Amino acid sequence: MSNEIEIITEIPKPGLRAADAHKGIFGRVCIIGGSVGMSGAAALAGRSALRAGAGLVRVATAKSVLGIVASVEPCYTTIALAEDSAGRISGGAVNTISSAIKENDVVAFGPGIGQSASLRSILQMLIKKKGLKLVIDADGLNNLSLIKSWPTKLNAELIVTPHPGEMKKLWSSLIRDQLPENRQEQAVKFAQKSGAIVVLKGAGTVVTDGKKVYTNKTGNPGMATAGSGDVLTGVIAALIGQRLSNFDAAVLGVYIHGLAGDIAAEKTGQVSLIATDIIEALSEAFIKSP
Repeated sequence: MSNEIEIITEIPKPGLRAADAHKGIFGRVCIIGGSVGMSGAAALAGRSALRAGAGLVRVATAKSVLGIVASVEPCYTTIALAEDSAGRISGGAVNTISSAIKENDVVAFGPGIGQSASLRSILQMLIKKKGLKLVIDADGLNNLSLIKSWPTKLNAELIVTPHPGEMKKLWSSLIRDQLPENRQEQAVKFAQKSGAIVVLKGAGTVVTDGKKVYTNKTGNPGMATAGSGDVLTGVIAALIGQRLSNFDAAVLGVYIHGLAGDIAAEKTGQVSLIATDIIEALSEAFIKSP
């Protein structure tokens, strides 16, 4: 990597809460996700956003799974979205989503959402929104990789959170050079090419905006479990909503997420660790964070 890249080691801190604060101050987060068979992903992201301090969380999901998503957590609200014959959010949801994003400070798109041409159309609308703070994860990334020359359309403030497989798809869709073996080099070059903040998940998650890079040291193999990434999406979105910079929110988010996984593993062991254990450990992780 270039010598101009700044290595970040200090963990950002969330701001102190004033005695007269109200829920609107701590961020309004909208999670767009979920489909038939994948409702849990959206619910996990919503629950983790609440545990990470978001003042208000709304989960916008396919209407046929709204009841399931709503039953998981009474502390967020839900928005019913039009769906296609496969139970995925459809193009008919565009107006509802457009209205929802105006009422929120940050949007997360992708947990459990599936893939379709309609979803790619919705995603193109989102990435074109100037100033929109947008976190894309999971199938949101797979849809993004199929949008031709998407960085030329990008006006949103974008954070992408790929695992290695998703990074391969994103890389090949934009960059002709072979994917480097070095994870920091992968993330930095992709951030520079795309204009997005990159959270490259895995052992030693890498966060970079193309100029600064942070490599996480919390977390354990027990976190390689379904839903763990959805939890991280909710945490990062919540921290952005609490007025951290996008980069600082990503750094603190991966640190807290990993620390919560370590705390949970001490109680359950790595073999039995599941995503909801990470959510339940978030409160202790925030208390223990430097």
